Amino acid sequence: MAEQQEQAAPDAVLTRIGQVVILHHAGDREEARRRLLDLWTELGEDGDPLHRCTLAHYLADTQDDPSDELAWDLRALTEAESASGAVAVRALYPSLHLNLAADYVKLDRTEAALVHLRRARGAAGVLGDDRYGDGVRAEIRRLEVRLGEGV
Repeated sequence: MAEQQEQAAPDAVLTRIGQVVILHHAGDREEARRRLLDLWTELGEDGDPLHRCTLAHYLADTQDDPSDELAWDLRALTEAESASGAVAVRALYPSLHLNLAADYVKLDRTEAALVHLRRARGAAGVLGDDRYGDGVRAEIRRLEVRLGEGV
């Protein structure tokens, strides 16, 4: 019973990340970046890989320099790979690879972009038929068309 309650309890770290993401979406990019970096420091190197993956994934979106954005997205992928047993992580792979593809496009590295776009497409089968899944699949299709990979 205690195990069921623990599983049903909201994840405080993910809730905190979500609150900062709302701040970022409201337009306060610098404050969001500062708070996410503070949380990154708080989690430390031994923090839960799912938390670190999610945090790095959103930290990438707050970067001004495409190289910094790529570095955070690569960190997110590394954390996801270290948490490979977590079911929640599998649903992140399409988005992680999609973001990496978009990063490489910004850096004019088309071949690397295509590699990650194909990985995003290959991982998309785990996505649900919901708003999140539909959105990621739509972004994959848009980038496919942009890169001449549309089917």
